[in-house]
Amino acid sequence: MKAIRVAAPAGLDNLHLVDLPEPAAPGPGEITVRIRASSLNYHDYAVVSGMIPSAEGRIPMSDGAGTVEAIGPGVTEFAVGDSVVSCFFTNWLDGPPTAADFSRVPGDGIDGYAREAVTCPAGYFTPAPRGFTHAEAATLTTAGLTAWRAMMCEVVVQPGETVLVQGSGGVSVFALQLARAAGARVFATSSSDEKLERLRALGAEQGINYRTDPAWHERVLEFTDGRGVDHVIEVGGPATIAQSMACCRVGGHIPIIGVLSGFAGPVPFVTIINRQQTLRGIAVGSRVQQLEMVTAIDTLGIRPVVDSHFPLAEIAGAFRHEAEGRHFGKICLDI
Repeated sequence: MKAIRVAAPAGLDNLHLVDLPEPAAPGPGEITVRIRASSLNYHDYAVVSGMIPSAEGRIPMSDGAGTVEAIGPGVTEFAVGDSVVSCFFTNWLDGPPTAADFSRVPGDGIDGYAREAVTCPAGYFTPAPRGFTHAEAATLTTAGLTAWRAMMCEVVVQPGETVLVQGSGGVSVFALQLARAAGARVFATSSSDEKLERLRALGAEQGINYRTDPAWHERVLEFTDGRGVDHVIEVGGPATIAQSMACCRVGGHIPIIGVLSGFAGPVPFVTIINRQQTLRGIAVGSRVQQLEMVTAIDTLGIRPVVDSHFPLAEIAGAFRHEAEGRHFGKICLDI
């Protein structure tokens, strides 16, 4: 089977297409999945570019979707032919967070889904939503579940509440769709007027170009009559957190999801105290939360926004497209 390995030193020029043996037949509690698609996340980019150290020869990609080809003894949840999608944390099935690192995350601590097939414990996957393509399903593992947990697990966004999403990446677009499905009002930021128009078409009430309007928090306060939004989906990190706090209401909720502007920076603690806000770190979610998300998607009819498709052999080009920042929604690999 074909697979991608990250050679040393890590970097987009050291992503190599290799031939590997087909996976072993599934043992007790295991399934074999023919992988048909993956999708790109910033975390995957950090691994393949060397920002996050990983083992030499690692097979990257945390997201994987495909079809069950074989089941081992004792597996009752799946049948041959089922469409499935992978879970991000293989060691967090249910309950409060149990994973404080990525040592058991596919594509990081263990081999991921940039390959044509895998045999693994059945709990590494859940059913995919009905009617989804494999590429659409692959967008759910990281981005979809992160948005779901931020908005529907740690809190439950209510009709009439207000939500600010930053940018037009996978998590932000999912968050916009979920917020609108919940009856919330959504505001969005982007560096592109064209992308802002697309975000409005998905249901954003107002858009702010943060390049032409760098004090974007003031616009958000205007939109909310000075009150501030109930929730801010924080993906920017150190460069955006102060403005996010400034435009979030007293007692508001800021799920911190991304670090696009860096891994560390100053945080205005006085603002947190005075505005009595909850800042909550969100690292994807559990398998049970993913099962709940899939059920909700089947009911709501939400479909992911896929920006573009690349074949597995062109994975480096897919990551370059991601790094350029021109995409809207998710970039997918067809395997």
